[in-house]
Formats: sequence, structure tokens, C-alpha cells
Amino acid sequence: MELRRRFTLSAATIAATALALGGCTADRGPGKARAGAGTPTELTVTPTDHARNIPISGEVGVTVRGGKVTEVRIRDDKGRPVRAEPRADGSAWVPTAPLAHRRTYTAEVTATDDAGKTTTRRTTFTTAPKSNVPAITSTLYFVGNRTYGTAMPVTVAFDPPIPKEARDDVQRRLFVRTDPPQPGAWSWLDDGTQVYYRAPDFWRPGTTIDVRSALEGLPIGKDRIGDADRRATSRIGRQVALEVDNATKQMSVFRDGKLVRKIPVSLGKPSTPSSSGKMVIMEKHERTTFDTRGEPDGGYVVDVDDAQRYTWGGEFIHSAPWSEGDQGYTNVSHGCANVSADAADWLMGVTQVGDLITVRGTEVPLQPGNGWTAWNVSWDEFVRGSALPVPANLGPATSPSPAAPVTGATPEPTRSGSGG
Repeated sequence: MELRRRFTLSAATIAATALALGGCTADRGPGKARAGAGTPTELTVTPTDHARNIPISGEVGVTVRGGKVTEVRIRDDKGRPVRAEPRADGSAWVPTAPLAHRRTYTAEVTATDDAGKTTTRRTTFTTAPKSNVPAITSTLYFVGNRTYGTAMPVTVAFDPPIPKEARDDVQRRLFVRTDPPQPGAWSWLDDGTQVYYRAPDFWRPGTTIDVRSALEGLPIGKDRIGDADRRATSRIGRQVALEVDNATKQMSVFRDGKLVRKIPVSLGKPSTPSSSGKMVIMEKHERTTFDTRGEPDGGYVVDVDDAQRYTWGGEFIHSAPWSEGDQGYTNVSHGCANVSADAADWLMGVTQVGDLITVRGTEVPLQPGNGWTAWNVSWDEFVRGSALPVPANLGPATSPSPAAPVTGATPEPTRSGSGG
């Protein structure tokens, strides 16, 4: 879903389509339709008039027949205008920030028919007091004022997971807007721990992406609420893709579809194999510490340079001068892609968080959710993970080769493994 325009709801002219969010309001005297020929305009606004205990995530819903919405005003009980954004389908106006607890709001909506006759409805509602219900913690893995790679999915993680019956309500409060427009879809992991947003194709270089996870105060299931309202705007940079072939023990680095370098690698040895699949660079560290004490086949602590994470399980590309004699020939790592110190330093200057890395030919497949795994499935399979209907214009599509030129284009969850 996308929010197309932002404005103060005091005097805005917008077209709307019909989708009710609840019952209708009382008909106020000034809001009655003028007499005249033709079918009278039918206008419904929600919440219902005098409704109480509305969540602070509340929206103003609109259904109109025989006309279009031409003016919307929302004000608080001190007469101050409330900024809001219309949903793309015009079914509701979403305040740009959560409403306040225990406050009264008035929404006034006017629709105009083809003859210029107007109908106005007004509703007044009061928000609920602050809830003692425990919150579901959400983490938005999309930070503002960054430059990301063309495979960067918008990822929201949840603790505890979102139950299946509540995912449609949560998904309705997740918004992405792209400039230039490049529509996409949301897709849930089966266990409800993460939801991803991407387009059928990789993001176009230069695209600006604005994200809002508007979950604060949202009732989730029977006994939880959303924890926070988060926004971030960032840009997509140049196209870079890494392809690692276990058969040749080589990494091919592509920039804008052109091979720029091949790098010998040593992947995970048979007892700790690397994952095969399409992954995304998630973090970059000039220096970090791998601590595998307490893990199977682990027990070591080592400082490493130029490390780039691509799974939650602890797989990184990193400098490994101790294995340079094996790189290109033998797998000796604990699952990581070991490269030379020179190559690791060079890669840090080339890659971005959000670049795609594809590993082929290892002993084990990438597991869903072990990293940002939105690209490890076909588009047809991806959209089946949406909790809401996917627009017709986002039907099945074939994603391009990761190495092909792109034409379409924090806190961490608990994970095991620390590299090697």
C-alpha cells in the first residue's frame, strides 16, 4: 500500500473510492444534500458519531456514492487541524502521527456530485485512555538518510510474532512510497516474525523510498497492541551484485551489470557449511569480534576486519589472512566467505547494505528468515505471503538475474552463530 499525498486536512480536494470502515454518522443540518434532480449523494464517515475508546491508531473512513470527496477537515478538541494522508484507494485518511489518548476529535467530510451539489457529514469521536495491554515490539530495518543497494527489502520484525489472524490489520498500517513510483507488495514469513516489502524487480538506482510503520496503539489480536510509529526516508544507490560459486571457489563482483573483479574465496567446511541462496548484505563493520563460545564446532573468539553480514546465523564476507592459502581451493571456514585482506578492504568500498549476494552449490539451502530472505523466492511465491489482496498490476513477474543491469529497481533479532 502507498500513501500518495500529504497535507493538512483543512481544505484539500481529493478523489475517493468507496470502502466502509464502520457505521455512518448522524446527519447534521448544514451537511444535508441540496434538493435537485438525480441520485442523491450517499456519504458515510467513520468512526460513528460520539464513538468512544477509539484506538490512537484510528483513521477517518469514507464511503461515497454519487459524488467524490472534495473537502476533509479533522480537528482536535482545541480546534487545531490534524495532518493526515489519504490511502491510495481513498477509503480512509490516516493521521500522520498517532492521535493523543483521551482526546476528542471532529472530522468533517464533504462530497460533491457531477452537478456541483454538496453533501457534508460530521463525526465526533473520543480516543481511548492509555492501555495496559502488553505491546508487540516491532523493529524497522530501514534507516533514514542512508544509501542502500538495489535489493534492499523493507523489513519489519516482531517480538513476539504476529498471529496469522492479525496480520491483515498490521499490514494495513505499513506504508511504502517510492519516487519514481515502483509499486511492490508485502510478504510474511510463515512464523509471523518478519514481513518484507519489495517490488517484482530490483529498485531502480536513484529511487527514493519513504517508509512508515504506523503501529503505535494498534490493537493486535486479542491481547496485544503495537508499540511505535516509525518513519524513514532513504535512497537507492548504484547496482552491485556478488555471486559466489562453490564449485570454482570464486566470487564474481558485478557493478551495473558488468564484471569488475573475481575474488578467490573459502566457504564453510563440510561440518559448518555455508548457505546457498539469494541473500542481502545487512551490516558492514570495519572491525568486529566473532565469539562462538557455546556453539557447536565453535569455542573461539577472534577479531576480524572488513566484515559484511548476510545471515542472522552468522555468515559474513570478511578478511581472513589466515586462510589465504586455501582461498580458491578448499573450504575451511565456519560458514563465512573468507577472502584476502586486500579483497575485503576493496569490497568495503564497493558494496552497500542492501546489495544482493548469491551463493551456489553448497551443502545446505538458505532457510527462510535467516537474514532478509525476500529475494530467495520467486515473485509468484512472494506475493502469496501477503495477508491482503495484491493489486492486479502486481501479478507474477520474473526477477532479473542478480548480475544483470537494474532497470526496475540497529537492533537485531536473536540469532545464533558469530561468523568464521
